[in-house]
Amino acid sequence: MPADWIAPATLAAGIFGLTYVFISLQKIHFLNLDRPSAAIGGALLMVLCGVITLEEAYAAINLDTLSLLLGMMVLIAYLEQAGFFQYVSAWVLRRSRTPRRMLTGLVFASGALSALFVNDTVCLLFTPVVLSAVRRARLDPVPYLIALVTSANIGSVMMLTGNPQNMLIGISSGLPFATFFLVMLPVGVLCLALDAALLVGLYRGRLPAEGRLPDEPLPAVDGPVVRRMLGVTAVVLALFLLPAERLVPGLEAGRKLPLFAMTGGGLAILVGRYPPREALRQVDWPLLLFFSGLFIVFAGVEKAGLLERMHAAVAPLFGTTSASQLAAFSAVSVAGSNLVSNVPFVLVARHWVEAPQAFANPELMWYVLALTSTFAGNLTIVGSVANIIVLEQSRDHARIGFLAYLRAGLPITLLTTAIGVAMLWLMLG
Repeated sequence: MPADWIAPATLAAGIFGLTYVFISLQKIHFLNLDRPSAAIGGALLMVLCGVITLEEAYAAINLDTLSLLLGMMVLIAYLEQAGFFQYVSAWVLRRSRTPRRMLTGLVFASGALSALFVNDTVCLLFTPVVLSAVRRARLDPVPYLIALVTSANIGSVMMLTGNPQNMLIGISSGLPFATFFLVMLPVGVLCLALDAALLVGLYRGRLPAEGRLPDEPLPAVDGPVVRRMLGVTAVVLALFLLPAERLVPGLEAGRKLPLFAMTGGGLAILVGRYPPREALRQVDWPLLLFFSGLFIVFAGVEKAGLLERMHAAVAPLFGTTSASQLAAFSAVSVAGSNLVSNVPFVLVARHWVEAPQAFANPELMWYVLALTSTFAGNLTIVGSVANIIVLEQSRDHARIGFLAYLRAGLPITLLTTAIGVAMLWLMLG
């Protein structure tokens, strides 16, 4: 059903704009339309309106990114079934003897696990345990829930497996996993410490400095399966860290992550002892559809020449010096990630970084894009999927209003972003 009477660029722009509006609104209840369905709807319109062909749509889907996501989600599903995440969160809270130490322990545990096992998963599985612990201790749950969200977002920046936008950046840029980790590790650790300090300062009236907490009961855990899955995780990490050319002849560095993530997922199925069907039910299939739809939407936008026009429109904002490019790009990334969500923004911004001679230091800008698009999620209560997960799971136990969250989210986002970008400039500038 090609729309020959409308210019392809106009059609593509309209479909792109409509798709992003629906994605930005998170969920339209009267249409039963959420982010994955908005992306798939936009993809279908690109094909039905003749902006791209069906063959071009199939070719646009980046299987490397989807494979990386799927492999990690399968591995995480087996760890979840074995009770690993619930046990770790309860153990950390049990070891904390005062309310302030509990918050600090939660920040570092959530941040560390989010780097490897995806921040959304950590928030999903930690929230019930945190709510149970604060109820038993008769503490205000709000500081702890905000600590969980902000630390999961911050910690996820440390590895290319920490969140979906990092995975996309890893595939697009070809940055080595080990190099990315070594650069981002000090940034993530320092920003987690800053996050904990800011939260203790902001909520010091609700966080008694003294007072012993009741022991948190440890949930049941399937020890043999957990040990097997941690062994598989160690193997996958080792494969990520080793040079690709030494592992598989002819393997490109940029394709190492998806191949070995799927290898890890396959090993998890082989040694996991649980029926694969049960684990696969826990895979976030809507997220894979969301990515697939966005890839097709962007293929239409690219074919219509709109990506070049977007870059031409924003390029003057960045200036010509490294300092001006760093500051302006960081600001645009934080704003754009909050306006349309971080994954859709990264899909646009990666083309700006890839453009020839667009930036004085393209490698630095890849790291800045990863950091700013991730930390931007801490700005508002709906800034990331992780935030929404915690908000939805805790709504019967704690009320976190938009302004109440912003009181913590704004200073945390501004300070961690400023310090993180400054550290990246010192290391790579």
